[in-house]
Amino acid sequence: QVQLVESGGGLVQAGGSLTLSCAASGGTLRGYAVAWFRQVPGKEHAFVAARSRTGGYIYYEDSVKGRFTMSTDNGQNTVYLQMNSLTPEDTAVYFCSAGNRVITSSLRSQRAYDYWGHGTQVTVSS
Repeated sequence: QVQLVESGGGLVQAGGSLTLSCAASGGTLRGYAVAWFRQVPGKEHAFVAARSRTGGYIYYEDSVKGRFTMSTDNGQNTVYLQMNSLTPEDTAVYFCSAGNRVITSSLRSQRAYDYWGHGTQVTVSS
């Protein structure tokens, strides 16, 4: 069973950058769809970015396009989310998730993913 651990969150000023990491243990992420979601208090997880199971497609939520970049290391054990030009609206707890049965049309749905990390806090000050 894959276990996911996020890291890299923190406090940054508006306009700054952070890189989040999602490290997998107990197995490789090869063949898994992997997604980043974020959550603010009182709201559900919101889709940020996702990689298809083959890794051939990456999708981004509209508000992060051009600012965030999702990538995977060659060993397929760590997924990254490079976040640039951060704004206070990006403040949230960021979660990594994975699933090996996620179809392309469900990549943006939190319910499609079986494995979740505990999240890492990102705070952007104005």
